[in-house]
Amino acid sequence: MKHLSSAAFGALLATLALPAAAQTAWDMSVVWPEGNFHTQDAMKFAEAVKEVTDGDVVITVHSGGALGIKGPEGMAAVRDGLVPIADILMSQQVGDAPELGVETLPYLAPTLADLALLHKFYRPKVEEVAESMNQKLLYMVPWPGQAVYSKNPINTIDDLAGLQLRVVDANGHDFFTRLGAAPLQMPWGEVVPSLAAGTISGVTTSSSSGVDGAFWEFLDNMSTFNWQASSNIVTVNLDAWNELSPEDQDAIEAVAEKLEGEFWLASKAEDDKKIAVLKENGVTVTAPSEELKAALLERAKPMWDDFKERVPGAAPYIDAYLAARQQ
Repeated sequence: MKHLSSAAFGALLATLALPAAAQTAWDMSVVWPEGNFHTQDAMKFAEAVKEVTDGDVVITVHSGGALGIKGPEGMAAVRDGLVPIADILMSQQVGDAPELGVETLPYLAPTLADLALLHKFYRPKVEEVAESMNQKLLYMVPWPGQAVYSKNPINTIDDLAGLQLRVVDANGHDFFTRLGAAPLQMPWGEVVPSLAAGTISGVTTSSSSGVDGAFWEFLDNMSTFNWQASSNIVTVNLDAWNELSPEDQDAIEAVAEKLEGEFWLASKAEDDKKIAVLKENGVTVTAPSEELKAALLERAKPMWDDFKERVPGAAPYIDAYLAARQQ
């Protein structure tokens, strides 16, 4: 310090006396375990946000439901400011917004290509619902296809009779009731304990969650029904969002748009990877026969019209998508 001129020393003191740049710190709620690809996506997003905002916005990801918020509580928690940002399974929010059940209608959008087309029409509605619940949609990423895990193989609809099957949402409950099963709707955090207790004897979920839950400890078979699309959304509380500078808002929106495409590709790769892990651990993985597929679709289609009648606000988006798919 003694080598500094008096002028330079004064300038240094003036710099040190300046207040530190304001930093926005957001705690992000994620119910999935740390190894889940959605959680990894959230961590990558958090790192990118810190970088593009030059450290102005720092997101801390809390995985495994560490903040005490269960899946169906996600959007309400962000709306009410209990957390500023969260990764949310959209289909579990239908109690607050029935329109968010569109993509989980059975066999409406069974492939990623179908889902991408559906989102072309449906995403504006998701954004509208989010805004009505005091939050902003940043990105949305699908799960791999929904399979059915069971103790015994499922070769015909009769094999589902009486199966105590965990489902995620009301559409799943309705569908598997029509198939003769005995579905129980429950969030992810209750699934493995219910398997261990014998409360359920089957689960419908993705290959990723099957590995997360080490299902091979309870169930021997996985049938790749791919009966339902399902996406997670990341939303931020609007009050928290509006406190950011326009420059930080623009930077975060840009990085969210960029990463969303990468996350979709990660979801596609995730399925093959996790199915391989299930097989390595002794799970028998099969695909439904053409006859079973036809029988499942036959029972699924009436649910589309039932849903449109029950949730008329969703009808235009479903109709526009179906018309585009037929072209």
